[in-house]
Amino acid sequence: MNPKYKHGTPENRAFLMEIRNGLFQFGRGFASQGGSACYLGDDGTPVADRPRETYVTARMAHVYSLGTILRIPGSEELTDQALRGLTGELKDMEHGGWYSGIMPDGTYLPDKMCYAHAFVILAACSAMTAGRPGAVELLQEALSVYDKYFWNEEEGLSNDFWDTGFQVLSEYRGANANMHSVEAFLAAADTFHERKYRIRAGRMIRRFVGWAAANDWRIPEHYTKDWIPNKEFNREHPNDPFKPYGATPGHAIEWARLIVQWAISSWIEGTESRETKDTFIGYAEKLYRRAVADSWNADGAPGIVYTTDWNGKPVVHDRMHWTLAEAINTSAVLLKVTGKEEYAADYAAFMEYLDAFVLDHKNGSCYHQMDQNNRVIGTVWPGKPDIYHALQATLIPLNDPGISIVTALKGI
Repeated sequence: MNPKYKHGTPENRAFLMEIRNGLFQFGRGFASQGGSACYLGDDGTPVADRPRETYVTARMAHVYSLGTILRIPGSEELTDQALRGLTGELKDMEHGGWYSGIMPDGTYLPDKMCYAHAFVILAACSAMTAGRPGAVELLQEALSVYDKYFWNEEEGLSNDFWDTGFQVLSEYRGANANMHSVEAFLAAADTFHERKYRIRAGRMIRRFVGWAAANDWRIPEHYTKDWIPNKEFNREHPNDPFKPYGATPGHAIEWARLIVQWAISSWIEGTESRETKDTFIGYAEKLYRRAVADSWNADGAPGIVYTTDWNGKPVVHDRMHWTLAEAINTSAVLLKVTGKEEYAADYAAFMEYLDAFVLDHKNGSCYHQMDQNNRVIGTVWPGKPDIYHALQATLIPLNDPGISIVTALKGI
C-alpha cells in the first residue's frame, strides 16, 4: 500500500494538503454579484442557469472561513462575499429566515428548509470563529429563527419544511435535516459555549440511534408528521438527491462521525458520563460497519453505492463523492478513538479509491457522481456544486474528533 494512503503518515498529510489547496483554488469563482453562491461546473466555472441556493452559499461561507483560519490567500474576501449573500439577497426581509434559493430570473424558491437554515448556523459559527464582520449577528439571528420555526422542544427533533411565509408546515419529517442540525448545534455549542445546543444534539442522536437499532442499524430517512418511519417513501424516485428511497449508507457513516463528536464533547463538558460516551461510540461503530458492509464494493466494482433496500441490497448503484468523503472522515475518527486496525485499513482503501476514481486530476475538485462502473455522469449531481464535503475530508482526519472542525483549526 502506498504510504500516502495510510492515516498518520507524512505522505498522507502531504496528499491531503495537496487536495485541500486544490479545492480552495477550485471554489474561488462561486460568488454571484449579490454574494449568493453559483452552482459550479466541472471546471469550477459558475453555471448561470441553476438556482443560487442558500445551503450552497452557507457551505461556501463555512469552507472559506476554514480557509481564513488556515491563512489561505483570498479566503477572507470570499467568506465575506458569501456572508453578503446570506445577509442580503437570500434573506427574507418580510417573513424572516432564508429563502431556499434564487432562480436565474430573480424569483425565489418557495420553501423554507430546515436543511438550509442548519447550514446558515454552521456558516455563521465558522465565520464568527474566523473573526469575520457581521458573523455574530448572523449567528444570533439564525439560531433565533431556527428556535422559532424548526426546533420542536417537546419532540427533541426538528421540523423540515415551511412555506415562504412560515404559515404552513409540511407533514414531511426527515433524517437529513436533523443530521445537519446536529452538526450545526455542535458547532454552536463549541462557538457559544452553550450547553443547550449540545444537549439538543444528543436528543436528536438518541432518537435516530433508536430507530436505527430497531432496523438492523439501517437508518430510516423519511417519516410522517408523527415521526413514524415511512420506508416506502419515494420508491418511484429512488435517486432523489435529498430524499432517495431506502437506506442511504453515506448518511449512516456521517451520523456515526457526528455521534462520536457529540459523545466525546458531552463527556468532556460533563453533561454525559464516560459510560454513555463509550456506549454511543459503540453505536457509531455499528452504524458505520453496517453501512460499509452494505455499500462498499457491494456490486462487483469499487465504490460506495448511493442507496440500498432494507435488506442491504443496492438500489441506486451510482457513487456520490460526498459518501466517500464521509467514509474517509469517519474511518479516521473511529481509528483515532478506538485504535482498531479495521478502520486504518478502511481509511487506506478509501483514500486509494479517491485517488484512482474520484479526484479530477485535470480540472480539479472531485467528480460528484459516477455510475456503477465509475464513469462520470450527472443525472443527480451535474457539475461540482460546492467543495464542502471534499474539503472537510482533507481536514477532519487530521484533527480532534471531539470538536467541530473550525474550532479544532482555530486551536492550531
